[in-house]
Amino acid sequence: MQAEQLFVGGTVRTGLPGAQASGALAVAGGRVLALGQDALDSRGPGTDVLDLAGGALLPSFGDGHVHPLIGGLGLRGAPVRQARSVEEILAAVAGWAAAHPGASWVTGDAFDPTLAPGGRFDARWLDSVVAGRPVVLRTMDHHTMWVNSEALRRARFDASTPEPDAGEILRRADGSPLGTLREWGAIGPVLDLLPVPGLNEQTAALAEVSALFAAAGITWVQDAWAEHGQVDAWLAAAAAGSLRFRANLAFRVEPTSWKDQLDELAADRDRVSGGAPGWLTARTVKFFADGVVEAGTAALLQPYDDCPHSHGIANWSPAELADAMTATDALGFQAHVHAIGDAGVRLALDAIAETARRNGPADRRPTVAHVQLIDPADLPRFAALGVIANLEPLWAQPDPLMTELTLPRVGAARGSRQYQIRSLLHSGARVSFGSDWPVTAYQPLPGVATAATRQTPGGHPDSGWLPAERVTAADALAAYSSGVAYQAFEEHEWGLLRPGMRADLVQLAADPAVIPARELRDLPVLGTWLAGTRTC
Repeated sequence: MQAEQLFVGGTVRTGLPGAQASGALAVAGGRVLALGQDALDSRGPGTDVLDLAGGALLPSFGDGHVHPLIGGLGLRGAPVRQARSVEEILAAVAGWAAAHPGASWVTGDAFDPTLAPGGRFDARWLDSVVAGRPVVLRTMDHHTMWVNSEALRRARFDASTPEPDAGEILRRADGSPLGTLREWGAIGPVLDLLPVPGLNEQTAALAEVSALFAAAGITWVQDAWAEHGQVDAWLAAAAAGSLRFRANLAFRVEPTSWKDQLDELAADRDRVSGGAPGWLTARTVKFFADGVVEAGTAALLQPYDDCPHSHGIANWSPAELADAMTATDALGFQAHVHAIGDAGVRLALDAIAETARRNGPADRRPTVAHVQLIDPADLPRFAALGVIANLEPLWAQPDPLMTELTLPRVGAARGSRQYQIRSLLHSGARVSFGSDWPVTAYQPLPGVATAATRQTPGGHPDSGWLPAERVTAADALAAYSSGVAYQAFEEHEWGLLRPGMRADLVQLAADPAVIPARELRDLPVLGTWLAGTRTC
């Protein structure tokens, strides 16, 4: 068969363990046709020859846990992500509010929760720049919200408001709400008041994000939090041809409503797969086992060091999570569980084990995302239960979030066993990588560099933070490609470069196997192909 495309002039890294690099790759019909000399021999008069210019061709990247629509819509609010102080946030909010006088709400996304002592943000600070309209800002982890007094008033939060289940309203000494809300029980009543973006706005956000992801080498994503009301936007984006990646949607279920969601989940799954075949699936259900350490809401087996009476917040009881997971599993859904604290991880693993006991053997591939803290007794359970550990490698560094909020809360002993990527791999567990964008950057290569060095972008510390958990660049790249493909039940379709596999490719300016790991952070992506079609 004649090649339609032939990549030459560089190094082809197949992603196959122990495989030798190749110097050429041929594509026909959207799939890898041949490698090496066989690829060169497949060249014909109509072959499009692409010069790698001394760079490298690899399997494209996937993102095993990301929020494309949430993040895309967040790009449209006040630009608070780049702020480096409370004053800069206030200036960004004031500027956006002045430029959008017709907006009924002022919103902003992904600000740094370390910019106020203890992560305590005061409504009165926002009141000083916008008082007549409600202001709602969300931290980069999306588990904390900073609001002004008008937003508190509209949500009916005052000194008499009882503490919500699965949430926290931070208060002043007199009991009045401070302006900082944590977790869904407190955040939800405010989110319910926000205007719902229209279909055109949502589809435009997906198109914008799609272009950004393609430029980073990404061709498949796990949307880790989808809602029933977002299905139309995804289908419209696919119909318009504006998607440059394939996606699987994970529908969020709640402890109080999951039983009522079952019929809707199945109907939405069928509508998505039937409405955009080859582009979209919706075979996953998302559970939040707990919160996050920096907000003091991750569920811990032992109390927080800085709050000895608190173990954090478990969003589900063990019995309810097991019941919900068993029911959705019986409908054919894959479980995807947010679990940060060691108690949250155990809660997720116990529910997965109970699901298998009740429903019998099956190829489930349950995924536990983030796994910041794992009790030593639970680490071997990932491999034993067939659980995929999805980690966000950019979190595995001593940045201000880690040094100023996380470590003081969990202490030295627990702090020394965070993000055990190498330990999980060595245990035989499947590992995939993601970004959790807009929590942290969506570009995979900075994540590869961080996983391999355990250093900040500035190279701190010299020996790496918790260096025993460093992995090779090859392992990190695999977690972004074949690891995510396995999570997607598509390991026979993409994630490796061998004849017959889909030609999902990324071109890098240099061979990642021969440059220092820390330099991978800034390695340019020169091209991305999805099934042989260039997307960037």
